[in-house]
Amino acid sequence: MKPDGRIRVMEIIARMNVGGVATEVLGLSERLNKAEFVHRLYTGHVDEEESDHVELKCSGVPVQRVPGLGRSIRPLDDGRALIRLISAMRSFRPHIVHTRTAKAGALGRVAAKLAGVGAARVHVFHGHLLNGYFNGAKREIYVRSERLLAAMSDRLVAEGAQVRDDLLRAGIGRPEQYVVIHPGVRLGSAPDRVAARRALGLPLSAPVVTFVGRLTQVKRPDRFVATANRILARVPECRFVICGGGDLLAQVEQDIAPVQHAFHLVGWRKDVETVYAAADVLLLTSDNEGMPLTLIEAQMAGIPVVSTRVGSVAEVVRNGRTGLLSSTDPAELADHTVQLLSDPLLARRMGEAARRWSTASFDVDRLVADTEALYRSLGEPRRDRRVTTGGINR
Repeated sequence: MKPDGRIRVMEIIARMNVGGVATEVLGLSERLNKAEFVHRLYTGHVDEEESDHVELKCSGVPVQRVPGLGRSIRPLDDGRALIRLISAMRSFRPHIVHTRTAKAGALGRVAAKLAGVGAARVHVFHGHLLNGYFNGAKREIYVRSERLLAAMSDRLVAEGAQVRDDLLRAGIGRPEQYVVIHPGVRLGSAPDRVAARRALGLPLSAPVVTFVGRLTQVKRPDRFVATANRILARVPECRFVICGGGDLLAQVEQDIAPVQHAFHLVGWRKDVETVYAAADVLLLTSDNEGMPLTLIEAQMAGIPVVSTRVGSVAEVVRNGRTGLLSSTDPAELADHTVQLLSDPLLARRMGEAARRWSTASFDVDRLVADTEALYRSLGEPRRDRRVTTGGINR
């Protein structure tokens, strides 16, 4: 095929389950400059209890499905996925292989080395698995694996400075390999408060606290329920919206049974803007986070947030100005939430500050510009070298 001079990027992610990472990937894929970049997205299938973000959002981004490239580690499937990725690389001949999530990061970087196409290797840490996922020997295996993979990488992208520093303290990568690129997102149009509450079946005048995210261990939905029980003891009319799904959904349904009237489980929704529009406070109760898009989106919607102070959350939420940060103690989380529910002027002031701060700092166009600059720095030397040496350019 005749060379067209564009930088070819092969992006690999294990699965596009509904969540912040998938939102970011689609936003970036849709907006990359097509006159300068050829971008292909490779991903596996979501698990049965998950929703597929690509299908939910009806995105126009073309996706190459790779069987076996999902969350679960299965040696036979992983081997097949590795072979498929190598074949795809030799056909596409990317200048850059861009990986996200732990499993895709491992398979993608190994495939790039074995394919022998001379592509630059970039891996993104949206967070890390150092806390809240593994203990003992499993954690040590994870750390050693990431150290080896870092040695095979040209750049390591951290979404927050705290995430980068945590990884460096674990001996993963060298400081000069890292670049910090904050996430970026843009909310769609939202209904007004009354319409949003009617759409969700919520009382028009009750205080509403919202959880948006996967119902999985690291997100600690059990802590959300424990916090909600403490809030109900002080604000009995409060209502709680849980937007999401996951492997702990059945456990959550069991935990809220005694106060089921106060909870609204709405599942995954493509109109998450409606959920934010109906809320007074967004509550995040995780054990570990990178830079959660849920907090960014809620602030863009003008909603103050309460969150555990974990990962790079403090880089997203300006404590005391756009929201309130807490320890992991449900009592403290409840105190902060009740403070905002009881002081509408404070909540409104924080919400307005949150909208200004998040829109200025985390817009998707800034993410695209930062990523394109990274692609140019890595892709242009490889593109030019292939053209001048007569290499294949597809």
